[in-house]
Amino acid sequence: MAKAKTDGVADAEQGAAAGAAAQVAAVDSTLGYEQARDELIEVVRSLEAGGTTLEESLALWERGEALAKVCRRWLDGARARLDAALAESDGPEADAERG
Repeated sequence: MAKAKTDGVADAEQGAAAGAAAQVAAVDSTLGYEQARDELIEVVRSLEAGGTTLEESLALWERGEALAKVCRRWLDGARARLDAALAESDGPEADAERG
């Protein structure tokens, strides 16, 4: 009987891992920054509140990591656009004045 319970736990853990992988894959790169940020805030709140199983916590953690990557891509893109705009507005005249 103990063997069946152990097999059942292993099956549940594998199912949770597969669900977590699918959840991470569901994070689309077209997700907007604010949407990803807001969902990430909810994930963090859920983790901080506790009361979840290990499998649920791992799935939340993985989802949070994927959402953080989406946010990071958006912020990196925004930084690149700002840097390009600043470089363009400085132009060659600003470089001559500095040098």
